[in-house]
Amino acid sequence: MNFVEPEERVALREAVAGLAGKYGHEYYAGKARAGEKTDELWAEAGRLGYLGVNLPEEYGGGGAGIADLAAVLEEFAAAGTPMLLMVVSPAIVGTVLSRFGTAAQKRQWLPGLADGSRKIVFAITEPDAGSNSHRITTTARRDGGDWLLTGRKIYISGVDEADAVLVVGRTEDAKTGRLKPALYLVPTDAPGFEARRIAMDIVAPEDQFALFLDDVRLPAEALVGEQDAAIAQLFAGLNPERIMGASFSLGLARYALGKAVGYANEREVWGTPIGAHQGLAHPLAEVKIELELARLMTQKAASLYDAGDDLGAGEAANMAKYAAAEAAIHAVDQAVQTHGGHGLATEYGLGSLVTAVRLGRIAPISREMVLNFVGQHSLGLPKSY
Repeated sequence: MNFVEPEERVALREAVAGLAGKYGHEYYAGKARAGEKTDELWAEAGRLGYLGVNLPEEYGGGGAGIADLAAVLEEFAAAGTPMLLMVVSPAIVGTVLSRFGTAAQKRQWLPGLADGSRKIVFAITEPDAGSNSHRITTTARRDGGDWLLTGRKIYISGVDEADAVLVVGRTEDAKTGRLKPALYLVPTDAPGFEARRIAMDIVAPEDQFALFLDDVRLPAEALVGEQDAAIAQLFAGLNPERIMGASFSLGLARYALGKAVGYANEREVWGTPIGAHQGLAHPLAEVKIELELARLMTQKAASLYDAGDDLGAGEAANMAKYAAAEAAIHAVDQAVQTHGGHGLATEYGLGSLVTAVRLGRIAPISREMVLNFVGQHSLGLPKSY
C-alpha cells in the first residue's frame, strides 16, 4: 500500500495550482457577484487538458482516472476557484458516456467535454424524489422510433452553460409494467424543454435550475446505454460524483485553513502572533487532522473506483464525501473565527464560503443518507427507510 501519489499526479497538481493561482479567489468571487461565469478559467483549463484527464485518449482526454480529475478539482478549489461543473460534465457525464455510450455518442460529445468547449450537466433530483431515486417520475415513452420525455427536475447546476442535459428518466417494462431507470441526452434547446433559474443565497458563478420537460421529443439515439441496465449505468456515474464532491470540499477546506494560518501568523496582539495561543492553534490543528483523514479516504475511494471495484468504491466514496464535507465546514468556521470581524469582510474571501461548504452536507447526497448507507451496508443493520 502506497500513500504517496505518483509523480505524474504531483506534477499535475502543481500545474493546476499554478493556473488557478493566476486567477485566484478575487477573480472567482468577482465573477460570481457580477452574475458572470468563469469562462476564461474554464477555457484555459480545457485547452491545457486539465478538464478531460479522466477521459479516453482517443477522444482527446488524458486517459487517466477519476483520481487525477479529483486532484485537478481539489487544486482549483484550494486556490479559491472551485469549478463545480467539473463534478457533472467530465466526471459524471464523461464517465457514463465513456463506459456506456455508443461510438457515435462518444465521437459527438467526448472531445468537447475533454477540451471544455462543450458541457453536459446532470439531472436526477425531482421535487418529490430527492435522495430516493426509486421515486423518480420523469417518464419516457416510445412514439414510433422516437422517445417522448415528460417530467420535472430541480436543483440542476449550470443548465444555462450546457449544450445538453443527461436526464435520469424511467421507462415502462412491457412485461411487468414497472418503471425502470433510463438515461437520455437532452439538448437544452429542444422543444418542450424549459429551465427556470432558482434564486439561491450561495455566491457562485453556477446557477441552479428547475427543469420542466413536456413531451420532449428525442431520437432513439438519445438513449445512453442499455434500456434494461440503466441502474448499473446510473451508479457508475454517482461514485465519481461523490469522489468529486469530496475533492471540492477538500479544496475549500485547504483554502480556508491556509487563510486562517496565514492570518494567525501575521496578526499580533500584545506583541505576539495570535497563532501562538492554544485557543486558536489547537482548533486549527484539529482542522488539519480532519482534512488529512478525509483526503486519505477520498484517495482510497478514487483508487478503488479506478481499479474497477465499484462496490468497494461506493462505500469509500460515501465516507469520503461525508468526512470531507464535515472537515470543510469546520475549516471555514474556524477560519472565520480566527479572523474575527475580518472573517465576514468581503476582502478576506471567507464569508461567502460559509454557505458554499454547507452545501457539502446536502449534495450530492445528504449526510443522513450516507449514514443510512453505512449503517445498512457497512454494519449490516436493518434498513431504516
